[in-house]
Amino acid sequence: MNSDELILNILRKADTAESQRSLANNLGYSAGKINYVINALIQKGWIKVENFATAENKKKYCYLLTQKGMQEKIALTEKFIQRKKSEYHELQLELEDYLNKVDDVHEA
Repeated sequence: MNSDELILNILRKADTAESQRSLANNLGYSAGKINYVINALIQKGWIKVENFATAENKKKYCYLLTQKGMQEKIALTEKFIQRKKSEYHELQLELEDYLNKVDDVHEA
């Protein structure tokens, strides 16, 4: 997973994450890496953090996407879809090439 995909996945799941550790486990990264990226996204103004004032655990936070964060999420999603479409097209061409080679072997 490249950094754009990691950022996109954090933007997609941050508002429902119970904690950075659960987000890290979900995405397959260390909690330190997720913490580093979330802090960078906060600095960029893409995510804001609120704690639950009524929660028993005062260390529990809620990560909310800002308008800038939502715009970046949309841009990264579009970029991701374009890349996957391109990969799909390349795989289709590769598959057609393999099938043609198999047909040539069977005809010979």
